[in-house]
Amino acid sequence: MVYFARTYTQQYTKIVHENSCRADEHECPFGRTSIELVKVLCDILRIGEPPAEQSADFQPMFFTHDHPFEEFFCICIITLNRTWKDMRATAEDFQKVFSVVREQIIRTLKERPENLEEFRAKIALLTYQTITNLRQQERISKEECDSTASAIVKLKEKISPHILDLIKQQRLSYLVEGTRFSKYSRGTRSKDKFWYARLSPNHKVIHYGDCDEKTVPTLEELTNKVAVIDIKQLLEGKECPHMKEMRTRKNAGNLAFSITLDSMENTTLDFVAPDETTFHYWTDGINALLGQEMTSKQKKEDFDTLLSMEIKLRLLDTEGVDISKDPPPIPEDPENYDFCFES
Repeated sequence: MVYFARTYTQQYTKIVHENSCRADEHECPFGRTSIELVKVLCDILRIGEPPAEQSADFQPMFFTHDHPFEEFFCICIITLNRTWKDMRATAEDFQKVFSVVREQIIRTLKERPENLEEFRAKIALLTYQTITNLRQQERISKEECDSTASAIVKLKEKISPHILDLIKQQRLSYLVEGTRFSKYSRGTRSKDKFWYARLSPNHKVIHYGDCDEKTVPTLEELTNKVAVIDIKQLLEGKECPHMKEMRTRKNAGNLAFSITLDSMENTTLDFVAPDETTFHYWTDGINALLGQEMTSKQKKEDFDTLLSMEIKLRLLDTEGVDISKDPPPIPEDPENYDFCFES
């Protein structure tokens, strides 16, 4: 700290002024960070440890200055202050800031800068945002590599049915809760006229009927019913009969769906969802009731998200362990089995 204040008075003064102008919760404790930084630098450079004969880690920049460690500290303390500012850190983020600074230093040292000025220039490029992007890219790359391993592929195959069942139950629960739909007459939306549809808790009947804009009717108040067993087919978009009369809201066709009923009259129950999510949930739910595959875009997104989360949870204990793409070979049988292990 004394060397930094005497040698780089302008930068030292700038750091002190910046900290004094920050709000109290964002102030960088200069004394505490300086002490911690010295410990980090000693740990990275393994100062105090005997040299390893087989070590190939050589940093030529430390032989280009009369006070290499002091200069190294000055560059790093400026980087630390900049990172603290970029992260808008508080005292609670102390260790988080130092994890980023440690990574900035280690990544720069791996490039073997020839002198301290080159180190200064290279570490200046490794901002907090750059480190965040690099971490994300490395995480994605590792996940992609791990996802192709045979063990992970088999694990995905094992838990996929459970994930699909979770999505199915969520969709059916959404239908049981019910949705308010707008009424359409002769291809145009009727103002302030709504109807409500919901699935019975036993998943056997769809109840529907008129409602107002605010209240949620009970099953008993929805006098019209459609038995799930009578549903013949699900139609979507332009295939729906009520879309032929639709003259307004060009995007309404993308939110339309109908269920055809297996009856003598061959009637349909027509819907126009209020939004895309509702459309996906209802079409998935009806397909699930019919025993068909859920095919919506939302289902694929939910499946990928839940599967990824489940895989990560199950692999928590393997953090930092390289997963081989192929399982290890099974050794050959021994020549004989006349052996035993003594405890």
